[in-house]
Amino acid sequence: MTEPEHDVQALSDVDIHVYEAIAGPAVEHGSVGLGELVHSTGLPDEEVRESLERLIGQGHVRRIRDGFGLGPHTFEVER
Repeated sequence: MTEPEHDVQALSDVDIHVYEAIAGPAVEHGSVGLGELVHSTGLPDEEVRESLERLIGQGHVRRIRDGFGLGPHTFEVER
């Protein structure tokens, strides 16, 4: 079974902002915590939580341990 393709370009501006805040640390460390996401995005906690739920529901992001990482994707993220 192949992984579904997810089009991040179809996301809202807030969701893209949260997704990008996850991508860098997730590539480096495997995941990023909620507190770090709130700090790095500058968004209110509740807005980040709502965005995470949308991103998880659409398969762009997944829960990893006590944080969040990228879901399956078809592109490379350079370090």
